[in-house]
Amino acid sequence: MAKFRITYNAPITLTFALLSAIILFIDSKLLNHHFIHALFVAPGCQGSSFAFNYHNPLDYFRLFSHILGHSDWNHLIANFGFILLLGPILEERYGSAVLLVMILVTAFVTGAINACLIPSPLMGASGIAFMMILLASFSTMSRHEIPLSFFLILFLYLGRELFSDNKIYNIATFAHVAGGICGSMFGFLANSKKRTSAKTSKKAGGKKTDSNTKDSSGNTIAEEFAMLTLDENSPRFKK
Repeated sequence: MAKFRITYNAPITLTFALLSAIILFIDSKLLNHHFIHALFVAPGCQGSSFAFNYHNPLDYFRLFSHILGHSDWNHLIANFGFILLLGPILEERYGSAVLLVMILVTAFVTGAINACLIPSPLMGASGIAFMMILLASFSTMSRHEIPLSFFLILFLYLGRELFSDNKIYNIATFAHVAGGICGSMFGFLANSKKRTSAKTSKKAGGKKTDSNTKDSSGNTIAEEFAMLTLDENSPRFKK
């Protein structure tokens, strides 16, 4: 009977999901909703009740850490329903290190936009989810074609963000969208560069089919042909 084992197949995606769940559990069950607001909420612009303080090192940390904070379990599940679906696919395609950089870039851009332009605090991984949706769609594009599924997913996700009456899912939508576009473009450019390098390597590594090419016995094609024509037992031998 074949044995099956559970593998930690996508370390960045799974670690991201587990950290977010643990943080929300600690916040809701142990620290009475003070933990996330202390460390995992990006501040807003100047003049807001929770404005970014350029002299506070913790605020720079919050520009990245806000993607780990969620208002409740519904908020977390709504984001990680996309992330756990798309993250492993993207992580396998680009590699764990590249995906981690894309997540950090998206988090920073989202947090920075919020700190500069938006008065309300920011939390949640909606920007990361949007980045992964765009990046997964970009991976199916060719030079002269854009898949219809890209536009459908884009409009469905943005429609949910922009027109939802539930404020939990509509937290600083502009920052989420801008951060997601930035992160996905980074990944798209990295993927284009990777495809170009692969094509260059393939052309450089092509085999030559001239008389100097060796077969499995180590002889060149010309040598094998000479041996064949000089063999008296060969049906092609002519006196």
